[in-house]
Formats: sequence, structure tokens, C-alpha cells
Amino acid sequence: MRDTWGDQAFEAFFAAQSQRLRRLAYAMCGDWHLAEDIVSATFIRLYQRWHRVRPETANAYARKVLTNVFLTGAPKRKREQVTESIPDTQVSTTRDSDDRLDMAAALAGLTPKRRAMVVLRFMEDLPISEVARLMGVAEGTVKSQTSRAVESLRAALGKTEGVIEDAGVAF
Repeated sequence: MRDTWGDQAFEAFFAAQSQRLRRLAYAMCGDWHLAEDIVSATFIRLYQRWHRVRPETANAYARKVLTNVFLTGAPKRKREQVTESIPDTQVSTTRDSDDRLDMAAALAGLTPKRRAMVVLRFMEDLPISEVARLMGVAEGTVKSQTSRAVESLRAALGKTEGVIEDAGVAF
């Protein structure tokens, strides 16, 4: 099948989807360098199985592979410590930038599985059934885990509502 859906199709898919997958990986891991590593590992796995990927499911399959790469911890990188001081050369931030930083920090406090569920459910806007399928869990698990994750985000951000709406501007 590589003849009809081969290397040129893979190159086109890579060009069209690499930035979207990079943003998705960043939303899950909170580190641009690690996100690059996750996306690289994702595309390596995709290429190895490309002859079995159907064009109509390529995006969903890429999301599933990326989520699995993130959850299995491959590749791993030690997280850097964030300091309280800001360099003098830093430009003052806007409220949206502050919200993004706050959300990124709050997401980093979630377990990888809950973080992936929140990102897939609310930032990728996938239905519960699709998140469950991608992560290999029951729909009820997605519902309960995302509910707990949202509660954790609310507590971390000091909000009682609007956490998910604010998350839309985070990434």
C-alpha cells in the first residue's frame, strides 16, 4: 500500500500536521523541547506503520500515537525548576500571557494521564468517546478523571468556574 499512500503522502502529512502535533505535545508536557522529542518519536512510529494507516484516520491515529508516547514516558526528560525571579530584560506580560503561564503550571501539576485527558477533551475538543478510545479506557473513566482534573485546576488557579474556557487561550 506504500505505493498509493507512501512516502510522498507521509511527507505531506508531516508538513501539514507537525505544528499541530507539536502544540498538542506541549499542552500535554509543558516543555517545548520535550514536545519536540515526543513529536519526533510520534512521527518515527507513524512512519514505521504508515503502510497500515488509512488516510481518513491518519489524524486520529497520530493523536493516539502521540498520546501513547507521552503517557509511556518515552522520551523522558528531567523537568527544569522554575525560578521566582524574572530577568530584567523581560518585557512586561499581558493578562493573557499570565493566564497561559498559570494554566501551564496548573496542568503540570496534574498526573500525565489526567493532563492528556484534559488536553484531548478540551483543547483538542474531542468527544468523551474519542478520548476514551484514544486512551484505551472506559468513557466513565474519562468523565471521572477529567472532572477530578478540572477540580484540581480550579484549586490551583483559585477559580470556582471558567477554568476550561480560560484553557482555550493557554495554548
